[in-house]
Amino acid sequence: MTDDQTATAPATDFAVHPARGAFNAAFFSMMGPYIEWNVRRQKQRVFADLPPTVVELGSGVGANLRYLSPGSTLVALEPNVPMHRRLRAAAERREVRLDLRERVAERTGLPDGSVDCVISSLVLCTVPDPAEVLAEVRRILRPGGTYRFVEHVVARAGTPTRALQRALRRPWAWTFEGCSCERDLAVPLRAAGFAHVDIQPYRLHSPFVSFNTQIAGVARA
Repeated sequence: MTDDQTATAPATDFAVHPARGAFNAAFFSMMGPYIEWNVRRQKQRVFADLPPTVVELGSGVGANLRYLSPGSTLVALEPNVPMHRRLRAAAERREVRLDLRERVAERTGLPDGSVDCVISSLVLCTVPDPAEVLAEVRRILRPGGTYRFVEHVVARAGTPTRALQRALRRPWAWTFEGCSCERDLAVPLRAAGFAHVDIQPYRLHSPFVSFNTQIAGVARA
C-alpha cells in the first residue's frame, strides 16, 4: 500500500459524524501541542526505542509520529477520515512512511503474529469494547512483541474528579465521538492474557479535569 492510499476494507461500523468528525480533527490539531506537553514524559518512557515498523490504533492527526525515527513505517489504523489529510501531512514532515488504513481497532486486517509493536494514546476510551481491541492486539503481536499505551481513565471513587467525570460523561462522549472518561482500563489490560503488563498511574494538572487521571505502560505478548 502506498503512502496516499487507504485499505479497501472500510471500518463499516464507524460512522463519521458530519460535524464532529471535522471538529475533532481541528481540535486535536490545535490542542495537540498542549496535550503533548502534558503527557510527553510518559510517552517518552513507553514509546522509547520503537522498532522500524509500528502499528498504531487511532493515529488521529499524527501526535505520536515524533516518536518514530525518520525512514520508519507507521501502519496507521484511523477510521475517522477527516483526520487523514493532517495525518498525511504530519507523516511527510516527520519523514515517516505512512501506511494509512481506514479500519477500526477491533478488525485490523493484519495476519496473526505479524507485528512487533502496537501503540495507542487516548484511544481505548473511545472504542465500544476495550477487551475486544486488546484481544485483537494480542492476536497480531508476535511472541515478545509489545503493546505500548498512554490512556486516560476513571478517577478514584469519592473524589471531586470522579464526580466531575460522572457529571460530564454525556456531553464529553457526544463531543469526542464516544470517548468515555469513566473506564478503568487497567482491568481489561491485566485480563487480556499478555505475558506481562506494566501499568503506571499518574495525574495531569490541566483545565480538562475529567481527563487528568491517566495510565501509561507496556504489555508484552
